[in-house]
Amino acid sequence: MNPFTYKRATDEADAVREVANGKNAKFLGGGTNLVDLMKMGVETPDELVDINRLALKRIEQTPQGLRIGALASNSEVANHRLVREQFPVLSEAILAGASPQLRNMATVGGNLLQRTRCYYFMDTSFPCNKRVPGSGCSAIPGFNRIHAILGASDKCIAVHPSDMCVALAALDAIVRVAGPAGARQIPLVDFHRLPGDTPQIETNLRPDELIVAVDLPNSPFARRSRYLKIRDRAQYAFALVSVAAALDVQQGRINAARLALGGVAHKPWRALDAEKVLTGARADAQTFRAAAEAALKGAQPQQHNAFKVELARRAIVRLLTEVAHETKGGAA
Repeated sequence: MNPFTYKRATDEADAVREVANGKNAKFLGGGTNLVDLMKMGVETPDELVDINRLALKRIEQTPQGLRIGALASNSEVANHRLVREQFPVLSEAILAGASPQLRNMATVGGNLLQRTRCYYFMDTSFPCNKRVPGSGCSAIPGFNRIHAILGASDKCIAVHPSDMCVALAALDAIVRVAGPAGARQIPLVDFHRLPGDTPQIETNLRPDELIVAVDLPNSPFARRSRYLKIRDRAQYAFALVSVAAALDVQQGRINAARLALGGVAHKPWRALDAEKVLTGARADAQTFRAAAEAALKGAQPQQHNAFKVELARRAIVRLLTEVAHETKGGAA
């Protein structure tokens, strides 16, 4: 592991100031991803700024919806009454990830910044454009079963690993951040980036900015939302394909829809074309199949992951059918 110094931040301003001073510093929350990467030599910060003493753990109702502090643990969020009642897809997504021990440590802010689990990114003996820009992507000619089928580039085909972020994408979440230039808000759909020519830049968060909270706006569909994760084993495995879906169905017609996919792209993939197909249409099998086709239009599978295309289509139809059925039952 690379030698580093350690500092405990006393408040938000102190944390931001320490990272902004050019020391190649990283914020330390739960550490469940960062510390692993440091052990492997993938991450090599010169300083860790411990933010665990900051007052960023509250989960509270606001006039606009629900605000979740960046240091709230994944377990606290998943089991919080307001989350389970008002945003069930988020609770289901978090509980589908990692293990109870990791969820107890992992934070919301850390989950947002979780880095890919590409074999070649994690192994420093292989070239990787995310680690060393311009060195090449070992996954493209290599074993790419878990890799992207949407939004990839010739520089990187890695996928984003978070379950939580897929649910947040379907909920129109807003990420609140603070930095030397002040506070700003980033829509979750714009927070993560596609690889393009710069796969090493994974988010639109500036290096000197601190995530302070995530806002979930009130919506007519959030209470009727579900998460489906398909993986190689039942526990402690990343998604091959996952789907977050939310529908507002009245009298058999879809008034509003949100659909996001995981395990298929470099970022949580908001299926906007599929949402257009769903909105205003009948909540039936024909509509759901058409939405699935729209969601996977333009998919470009690699040598070993073509199965993901049909797997994603079937997962979308299955979950939309389940959510629509629940919606109709709830309205009765």
